[in-house]
Amino acid sequence: MHYKGLYSSKMITRLLANKFIQHISTRHMSTGLNLWEHDVNPEIKHKIEQHWKHKLRDDLFNAHDHSKEKFYVLSMFPYPSGQLHMGHVRVYSISDTIARFYRMKGKNVLHPMGWDAFGLPAENAAMERGLDPAAWTEDNIKKMRVQMDRLGCSFDWECELATSNPDYYRWTQELFIKLFENGLVYRKEALVNWDPVDQTVLADEQVDDNGCSWRSGAKVEKKILNQWFIRTTAFAKPLLDGLNDPELKGWRDVINLQKHWIGECNGLSIDCRLVSDDPSYPKTITLWTDKLESIEDAKFVAVSSGSFLDKIEGSKDPNDVFKLLNTCIVNPFNNKTLPIYVTDAIEYDLFTDSHIGIPTSSDTDAELCKTFGIDFELKHKLSSSQIEEKRAEILKKATDLNIGRYPVSSKLRDWLISRQRYWGTPIPIVHCEHCKVQPVSRDRLPVVLPKLNITTKSGKSPLLQATEWLETKCPKCGGKATRETDTMDTFMDSSWYFMRYIDSKNNTDMFSKETAKEMLPVDLYIGGKEHAVLHLYYARFISHFLHSQGLVPTREPFQQLLVQGMVNGQTYRVQSTGKYLKADEVEKKGKNKFVHKESGSPVVAAWEKMSKSKYNGVDPADIFNEHGTDMTRLIILAEVAPTSPRNWSTLTFPGIIKWQHRLWLTIRNFIQGRKALTPEQLDTIPNEDKFVEQENILFDARNYYIKGVTKNIMCTRQLSVAISKMQGLTNSIRRSAPDVIAQGCEYERTLAAQVIMLAPFAPHFASELWAGFCSAPHLTSNKNIREQEIQWDKGVLQQNWPEIDMEYELNLNVVVNNVEVMSLEVPRYVLENMTSDDAVRYTIESPKFQAFLKNWKVVGATFHAAQGFDASIEISTEKPTKELEMQETQV
Repeated sequence: MHYKGLYSSKMITRLLANKFIQHISTRHMSTGLNLWEHDVNPEIKHKIEQHWKHKLRDDLFNAHDHSKEKFYVLSMFPYPSGQLHMGHVRVYSISDTIARFYRMKGKNVLHPMGWDAFGLPAENAAMERGLDPAAWTEDNIKKMRVQMDRLGCSFDWECELATSNPDYYRWTQELFIKLFENGLVYRKEALVNWDPVDQTVLADEQVDDNGCSWRSGAKVEKKILNQWFIRTTAFAKPLLDGLNDPELKGWRDVINLQKHWIGECNGLSIDCRLVSDDPSYPKTITLWTDKLESIEDAKFVAVSSGSFLDKIEGSKDPNDVFKLLNTCIVNPFNNKTLPIYVTDAIEYDLFTDSHIGIPTSSDTDAELCKTFGIDFELKHKLSSSQIEEKRAEILKKATDLNIGRYPVSSKLRDWLISRQRYWGTPIPIVHCEHCKVQPVSRDRLPVVLPKLNITTKSGKSPLLQATEWLETKCPKCGGKATRETDTMDTFMDSSWYFMRYIDSKNNTDMFSKETAKEMLPVDLYIGGKEHAVLHLYYARFISHFLHSQGLVPTREPFQQLLVQGMVNGQTYRVQSTGKYLKADEVEKKGKNKFVHKESGSPVVAAWEKMSKSKYNGVDPADIFNEHGTDMTRLIILAEVAPTSPRNWSTLTFPGIIKWQHRLWLTIRNFIQGRKALTPEQLDTIPNEDKFVEQENILFDARNYYIKGVTKNIMCTRQLSVAISKMQGLTNSIRRSAPDVIAQGCEYERTLAAQVIMLAPFAPHFASELWAGFCSAPHLTSNKNIREQEIQWDKGVLQQNWPEIDMEYELNLNVVVNNVEVMSLEVPRYVLENMTSDDAVRYTIESPKFQAFLKNWKVVGATFHAAQGFDASIEISTEKPTKELEMQETQV
């Protein structure tokens, strides 16, 4: 960094105007522990955290404060397992740091927390222990709240919710009814994925590439059951197009994951009736085709070997080219029956095991018709306009018949939400003998789960045991009716929780439309990449639907994503067997060589996601107990970007420990230096060249590092780089001479900025440093400078985030034809008052730019600027023509 010699005569005059005063209790009273005679160590850190635990003051979210701009920062809510893991520590340290930063920037920050409390894990755990899932869940929530308090997070607990609370799922049921009323919920007999271990249905999205359950790992089976679906395909195209919204920030590869999941919406999924004397066959089957214009020319349907239909009559003999099934399909567009063949002679569309054979559109289909002995006639090819017209006609027919309405890809299916388990949101539907399926009246919501003692998995809904609960009245005719016994997929609960946070005490609706307009979308959403497909897809669908109802202001629910990386621990596996070993069972032999102590067998060391079974897990409580909360937060945030995997290793600890020690010494030296001032020194300010030079350097360093830290929190979200910048500022401060520490105005300003910027990352430690800073005597006081920067009667977390001085020179980065060629240094007060024309003129008239430009011609320019940051100007140039060169030469 090139320091500018900013100590002009004007600055010296300003310095001499400062007076030293002794702070008294009427202005600010230190509430720190005053342990400055001791070196900082784990014991002192624990004392500091215990002292400040209930004294930290943040300006938490105020729903009635409309004077501040809102900022909604949200971390994905956890399943209440009862135990925080290091992944939790990372995500909540990230969100809390960012939330505290924006509060200090003057925003009205909403930073809520709740619990994704329904689901199989709680039900299975409670069943194993003979407990009520509600009691098990509530106990775990209490335990995790204590652990989160230990982490020092500033959550808005006033907004707390749990998806298993009737006060919450009453509105999940309301959401279901809204979807039902809009034709987006239906029930049909379908071939479904069955988890034989958890004894429940799984959505297609919950089956991995190996055909196994995402949760239990069991090989998934196929069953025909009546199930509830949400018609997510109705919004497939808008959901795909929404990924191109320029307002989305930080989505990066998540956009590609979502696009891959949705696929190109170039076909139609059609529900077709099956005709067979064999009751083993389902009544309908869904087929996909991208040849809508030729669907009436279909001659057969093919299914792959090993598919469900193939297995009903026994799998095809591998030596046979094809097998004709004892069933056929009715083409809904002309009522012609189509035979079904099992064959592998065609390439099936992605994620399908069936194919509609249309010989007029496919040479392969034509050849198969010849093989099967099916007659067909070739037709003239349609023009582009005829194709579009025919596709529209078929799509309308499908819509009118309610057998397929929306363009979709071959891979996308509607959302199957039925679950044959107890611990979930009851589906608010009753079955009446006369009125058939009816939604529960809104004034009868919530449909509350009955108390049940569940001891085994039966494969049927446990709610069938609640005989009294099952009996109800039809909301339409008042006659006898039976409640629906399936519960909802837990992704339904988490698809809208971020909307409930904004109005969590509302007893009359899901949330206020006016509050939604004010608070949504979420400004920053933080969570793991494992949720980048399913959860985000469902949340986006619900947001698109509610936007279509005029209830939320934007289609997309999350403006910016921060997808944090995994926290990995080191694992050791015996090379020959793959068996995992504990760290104390391994001996290091050389730089990267490990062996099993007992057998001497070679061991492979790697970094993998933390797991008890791999012996590489770390209990956050152990880290808190040994090193303290703030150091744990700093370690998890330092060195690597939040989006990158974090390899948890004690080898990274010393850097943070030493930095905390240097900060402690810096405040101690400051207090001692100010206490040692003599009456003569209080009356004068040194004007020696060395003193002026160091103060000048601190002025530049303060501004340089404020710019860097702020940018890496606010713009890039690179919290690790922000910590590195703060460590650089510490180094600059500690180079100061004793007289600068004792009497320097810029030293004091820079040290204050250091502690304030540390506060969001390490709130307890920074609060003690701040108390020490404020307890020092003879702090400078100049109302034109000091009172605007520091609020002496408030703690560090209530200070304003440090601002770059107006006279500090920021960079105007000049980009010519997409290449950055130079930076022009411009005082902040000049840069922030520049219009686009001013910036162009300033750049073009700069001698530095003139020397670069030579005789090239500027043909366009775009200026980009933001308050408190460097700016850029993008310039397009072109080489002048020979005629113009000759004219300029003559002139």
